[in-house]
Amino acid sequence: MQPTLFLTVGLPGTGKTTAARRIEVERGALRLTKDEWVKALYGLANPPSATDVIEGRLIAIALRALQLGVDVVLDFGLWSRDERSALRQAAADVGAAVELRYCALSPEEQRRRLDRREAEEPHTTWPISDEELATWAAAFDVPTPGELDGTESVGEPPAGFATWDGWRQDRWPPAVADRSQQIS
Repeated sequence: MQPTLFLTVGLPGTGKTTAARRIEVERGALRLTKDEWVKALYGLANPPSATDVIEGRLIAIALRALQLGVDVVLDFGLWSRDERSALRQAAADVGAAVELRYCALSPEEQRRRLDRREAEEPHTTWPISDEELATWAAAFDVPTPGELDGTESVGEPPAGFATWDGWRQDRWPPAVADRSQQIS
């Protein structure tokens, strides 16, 4: 049976991790939730450069698990279409199917859930301001119906990249040092 890569897509507080946990149980899937790894490694800090590397490492684990025939849930937002396209292509390259699970809420409900999570489970989250939420919402590429049902092709990688694999490795560097060298 073909393994499946499940991608949870959405902004903070919209229910991605709840959906990922449900898939984990229903499908016996390996769940890889970025925030859990960042919290375990950095506690109260949430360094952007390390976050990208953690996502890259989780993707590498996911692709290996898919090669071994294990369903996987990647749980970290995937706000851009390019991110989702790169992962859809990577899964196809290892013979896996892909399902996107898009989680969306009204801004008011999202704020309410984030406030509740911070009050009840502060060890699982970081404070998020209304300004951050607005900035992130403006940057978010809502998945198209074709992305969600799998009928839309991945398409070509962005300009400057010959392959989606090359784009993926640039977006999610294998080490923090690699990213700092690129910025210099």
